[in-house]
Amino acid sequence: MISDAAGNRVQALLFACGLNSVRSPMAEAIARHYFGKSIYIRSAGVRKGELDPFAVAALDEIGIDAAKHKPQSLEELADDEGMNFDLIVTLAPEAHHAALELTRTSAIDVEYWPTSDPTATQGSREQVLEAYRAVRDMLAKRILERLKD
Repeated sequence: MISDAAGNRVQALLFACGLNSVRSPMAEAIARHYFGKSIYIRSAGVRKGELDPFAVAALDEIGIDAAKHKPQSLEELADDEGMNFDLIVTLAPEAHHAALELTRTSAIDVEYWPTSDPTATQGSREQVLEAYRAVRDMLAKRILERLKD
């Protein structure tokens, strides 16, 4: 059973980061790949960004298609769907602070998984892609450890 801190089953999970362009869409796609039939999974950013093609490429290498992801902000998500999540996993300090503010009057668990930003990597295309792969692999490991039954 996938549980929150209180031992309740996690039925809806949100990944949040700064722009919803790299880390949170990668986490959403990975989690949906493994747990999409048993958990409602979404992602959002403090601000709405643009989907990063390196993130899509890194996921494509492991057979996960994220090309149709539409970035959205936490505010847009709250307006469209409400914040009906059992667990919010934040991947950047800015997102963590925003999630804590959003959930201060609700019973939503918030976990912070510090995740490096691969967009800061410079070098050849292969060096940049390697930084995205490292984030992808770290997220996959954390997601599988956290959500496995």
